[in-house]
Amino acid sequence: MSVSLYQTGVSALLAAQQQLATTGHNIANVNTEGYNRQRAEQNASIGINVGGNYVGSGTYIQDVTRLYDQFSYKEQLLSQSNLGNADSLHASLSELDQIMSTSGSAVTSSLDKFYHALNGVADNPSDSGLRSIVLNQASILTNDFNELTSHLDKMTTAVNGEISQVASKISEISLELAKINETILYSKNLSQNGQPNDLLDKRDQLINELSEFTRVSTIEDTNGVMTVMIGQGTTLVAGITPMTVAVNAGSPDPQKTTLTLVSGSSAVALNGSQIGGSLAANFEFRDEHLVKTRAEIDRLAMAISSTLNENQANGLDLNAIQGANFFTDINTTQLQQGRVLTPLTNTGTTQAQILINDVSLIPTDEFEVRFDGVDFTLYNLTNGSSENLGAPGAGVPAGTHTPSSPDYGFSFVESGVPVAGDVFTVIPTKNSAALMRTTLSDGSAIAASTSVSASPSSNNVSDGKVEVVNVIDPVAARAFTNPPSNTGLLVDVYESAPGTFSYRVYDADPSTPPPTPPSVVGAIASGTFASGSSALVGLPTGTPAFQIEISGQPTGQGVLAPEKFTINDAFGIGNGGNALALSETQKTGVINGGKESFNQSLAISTSTVGSSASSAELIADTAQALFTQAFNRNQVTSGVNLDEEAANLLKFQQAYQASSQIISTANTIFDTILSAIR
Repeated sequence: MSVSLYQTGVSALLAAQQQLATTGHNIANVNTEGYNRQRAEQNASIGINVGGNYVGSGTYIQDVTRLYDQFSYKEQLLSQSNLGNADSLHASLSELDQIMSTSGSAVTSSLDKFYHALNGVADNPSDSGLRSIVLNQASILTNDFNELTSHLDKMTTAVNGEISQVASKISEISLELAKINETILYSKNLSQNGQPNDLLDKRDQLINELSEFTRVSTIEDTNGVMTVMIGQGTTLVAGITPMTVAVNAGSPDPQKTTLTLVSGSSAVALNGSQIGGSLAANFEFRDEHLVKTRAEIDRLAMAISSTLNENQANGLDLNAIQGANFFTDINTTQLQQGRVLTPLTNTGTTQAQILINDVSLIPTDEFEVRFDGVDFTLYNLTNGSSENLGAPGAGVPAGTHTPSSPDYGFSFVESGVPVAGDVFTVIPTKNSAALMRTTLSDGSAIAASTSVSASPSSNNVSDGKVEVVNVIDPVAARAFTNPPSNTGLLVDVYESAPGTFSYRVYDADPSTPPPTPPSVVGAIASGTFASGSSALVGLPTGTPAFQIEISGQPTGQGVLAPEKFTINDAFGIGNGGNALALSETQKTGVINGGKESFNQSLAISTSTVGSSASSAELIADTAQALFTQAFNRNQVTSGVNLDEEAANLLKFQQAYQASSQIISTANTIFDTILSAIR
């Protein structure tokens, strides 16, 4: 009896000791990240049959288990991945918003000051000081565009660096997980119930860390070895075999780095945008938000350069020479070639470039031109539309392919011999802001003066108008209105039939007045247009140096009575008409089909980034709340509660002391028996 009681006491003592050890282990790891509370599972020993009765023989610790809820843990993993994605995107967009708010504001301010200086030249075109201010402000404007682009370049480099760091961290975690799997596999005794709880906690902690970078799913086999998958189900750790994530330079754009999953000598491409976590946020920010913002800034720089260069070319400088470009020509060979990226996988000899035809139609979309062995096909990568561009060498001039449905405002120009499967990435706006420079260096070269002007006769009574709308060659236009070509031009317009107007253009020499309408004898140009429309007339005919537009209802007094207008040489150092036209481009709709002015376009780009950053902040706050809820739910089961552990400590301490008393009592009984038989 005493021996049985002694064994019972010893088993109780050992059980209480293990309970105390487990409780102490919980208390010691209360602040250990990823630790799951453990519990010693205590069971009663099988009773001994004595005299037909089963007498209890004590207790034992069957297992020390983790209090682990796989469902709440997986919910926490998913929430962690979503939070990593939301936080990373919010941080990047907030930085971009700050850049657009500061550098974007600098561009706006520089643009306003540039136009303010142009207005000064329009008011006083002979002032060389004002002309110098215009050039100085133009240089500041181009520098601000260059600086803004430089900031965007640095952000791209930073994001690529972060992608590389995360890829390295994922590879490290993969190796550690494989080692833990191997340790679990070879240390576990399949004949026993015990689990390497602390190793399992370490593995779960690594997976929890991994879930911040990417979406994670796991499968555990009967041996406790875990297969870890990332993204859309790509295996990262297959039991004891780890894979690594490598970063590769993009093709054709080396700045668009890509990811591959490497195992030995084989590699599989990973879709960064679908991988989840902070990695997916980095790819989304780089390939969507940053690309779109950069394209909008490049398009703005292109539009400013093109518009001011065209208007500058319409006028004459102080030396009566056609105005030279204010800024870098948007169709330099360097810019045209830079708009096409060619993958290394192309096997043909085609050299491609993009010619800008109309900046008002240029989109911020990216395109791809593919050659199928017969024709080139243009694919819009943004909206998925496509258009056949024809065979190599087609178009006018040869090799120039201009999309028409819709017209994107550019032409794909190719030369050489393509091979089926060749692909070309087209970014119509690329490098426009980075390569924008002020090319005008002499203030006297600002073309402030108009070359020719149109004025109505004082006898006109209608609302009819004749305007000089486009000057192709201002020097030739001026020469055409002067002897020996002409002594000015006379334009008369009359209603030749109800609702139909006829016009004639003659030399304004008063010694040879034009014949009576409707005769067109000796006319330089003549024609008709319907009421409510207008007529665009190029002068001189054949190869026009300038164009005039006749519009309105030029009905004179009496039948066939013409309304008269004269066109004369307008050049003069005090003529600021073209400078005024230059300054008015600030308010003109140019971008996005003529819907947006320069300031409006930049304001829209800035507000779009700000709106995205604000939305990302709300999403990040929501993700944080959801993660906190999931974490707290998991901690209810797995977390260490110090109050509960303190109560357990007292309980198991008392059990230990009581077990000692059982052993003491058994010893006393045993001694009594020995004394009785001596």
